[in-house]
Amino acid sequence: MKTSPTSLPEVLCIAPEVFGDARGFFYESFNTRRFTELTGLSPVFVQDNHTRSAKNVLRGLHYQIVHPQGKLVRVIRGAALDVVVDIRRSSPGFGQWTSTVLSADNKHQLWIPPGFAHGFVALADDTEFLYKTTDYWMPAHERCIRWDDPDLGIDWQLQAAPILSAKDMLGLPLKHADTYP
Repeated sequence: MKTSPTSLPEVLCIAPEVFGDARGFFYESFNTRRFTELTGLSPVFVQDNHTRSAKNVLRGLHYQIVHPQGKLVRVIRGAALDVVVDIRRSSPGFGQWTSTVLSADNKHQLWIPPGFAHGFVALADDTEFLYKTTDYWMPAHERCIRWDDPDLGIDWQLQAAPILSAKDMLGLPLKHADTYP
């Protein structure tokens, strides 16, 4: 397993060591001891989530203002452009974003610490996305920032109009959203 920082240094790309042969492949997708050795972090994961999305489904940008979640995310089928926005007002990276392609082929994962909004767009049909979280989903504390906020200027690399949920259509611009100190 190798880790590398993204343009937001706290957000880490994790590439596993994959062992493949004519039968298929094997890799360890998570190991607490190894994760801590490589990152210096010791998150405790309390919930696993699994989504399946059609091509061009865009989910996000989501976060919880109370009980913020750290997330370890990966794609096990298809591909997604994963987007993370720093929404910590005290951070020098406030309002900055980074994106990473996660796919079944590259098997990369992304560590997203608490304090960041998160979203993704499916780049292929039947994209399956798994993520571990450090706190439970609490709908009363969930918030959404507009995916197309012009102040953020996120390049979603869209080839067609995104497919959005009603909740995501109601996201707020960052300048009007609840953020972290």
